[in-house]
Amino acid sequence: MLEVANLSVGRGGISLLNNVSFSLKAGQGLVLRGPNGIGKTSLLRSVAGLQRPLCGDISLDGSIAYAAHVDGNKGQLTVRENLNFWADVYGSEMMEVALIAFKLHDLGQRPAANLSAGQQRRLSLARMLVTGCKVWVMDEPTVSLDQENTALFRVAVERHLQLGGIALLSSHSELELNTETLDLVQFRASQRIIVSAFDKALE
Repeated sequence: MLEVANLSVGRGGISLLNNVSFSLKAGQGLVLRGPNGIGKTSLLRSVAGLQRPLCGDISLDGSIAYAAHVDGNKGQLTVRENLNFWADVYGSEMMEVALIAFKLHDLGQRPAANLSAGQQRRLSLARMLVTGCKVWVMDEPTVSLDQENTALFRVAVERHLQLGGIALLSSHSELELNTETLDLVQFRASQRIIVSAFDKALE
């Protein structure tokens, strides 16, 4: 289970979202909606443990994998070497499954630096499969993907949910996933400026 309770997040000294709450059980997914700058990325980074929230609680039962805006592939390594690295880290045997799921098998020996933007994104998403993590957190995962490859992503997420996984993602696109949607506008912080303890000491 993934549970977020009364979570508030900010960025660069500005509060963005207040009192966000939701819970996801095995087999459930949630798509976060909202305009640019509202705090989708900050919220996802907080859930993934990469950014400290201002307040609130995050409860997670299981391992988590995060896919950000930046693909995070090692350009000097081949597609296979990139995935094999993460397979070794997580002790996973899902590399061949990931290559097939995202149609990367024929690109296996190509250095990641020589991939197109769409191919880079597919490699980044294939890494989610390779980790074997129960919870997938993804920030605009279909950026750079055409219609055909967006369909591959949709199949991968639906399969992940069918196997008891959890998916939390942000997207401006209509992904046609069997998931709930949460509009973050309702949680927009009314008081945008964060006054830190250091700032108060200077008053």
